[in-house]
Amino acid sequence: MIDTHAHLDFAEFDLDRDTVVQRMHSVGVNNLIIPGVSPQHWHKQLAVAAQYQTYFALGIHPWFCPENVDAGILALTSKVAALLECPRFVAIGECGLDKLYSATWPQQLAFFEAQLTLAKSVNLPVIIHSVKAHPEVLACLKKYQLPRGGVIHAFSGSVEIAQEYIKLGFKLGIGGLIMNSNAKKLLKTVTELPLEHLILETDSPAMTPINVTEKRNQPANLVLFIDKIATLQKKSSVLISEHLMSNAAQLFDL
Repeated sequence: MIDTHAHLDFAEFDLDRDTVVQRMHSVGVNNLIIPGVSPQHWHKQLAVAAQYQTYFALGIHPWFCPENVDAGILALTSKVAALLECPRFVAIGECGLDKLYSATWPQQLAFFEAQLTLAKSVNLPVIIHSVKAHPEVLACLKKYQLPRGGVIHAFSGSVEIAQEYIKLGFKLGIGGLIMNSNAKKLLKTVTELPLEHLILETDSPAMTPINVTEKRNQPANLVLFIDKIATLQKKSSVLISEHLMSNAAQLFDL
């Protein structure tokens, strides 16, 4: 199994990162993808990825948009060019749009479009953060038509919205929210969609499942989601695990 979205580089793991990785391996999660969030975070992110030989993405998250758009895009483009031959570099992102941070909307849009352009030019998939912004994200994806597609991180929407993304070559990232019985749209979507459109992620240390006592999320919790999807789809956990691992391997060329 692979956790396709875990911020293992974040400070929440500084005191026990080795233990977190050991626990992840002990339950069968053998690797993960660390998304990029900003130029200030990349150095530590890449160091952690190298230390544990994890996969990584490079990007600028909508929460962390630098004020100087041109400088931020130049920094990202240069970093991507320098690391493009690294076999553990598998995607552009985390990038996207978040209407809860409306004050930076113009910068968000500029960085998002620049990263879609970059992903297309280097032929990599994208990891997309979309909060209250599905129409705008879909409009951008239709405009840029990425050949490798990508993943809509932490998807929680309806079957209809899911199908719009699927038509554009995107998979849906399923994480801790699936453990919440009140997430009715997501539960319906996961129940009804074919498995080929889903991949697994935790978003560690955020999005801790409702049924986990520890406040901090971690990659080992991925196994909980497999059992939940198996219950929803009335299939075996082994089949779910194998199919979703295959989806991730195909999307990210692992």
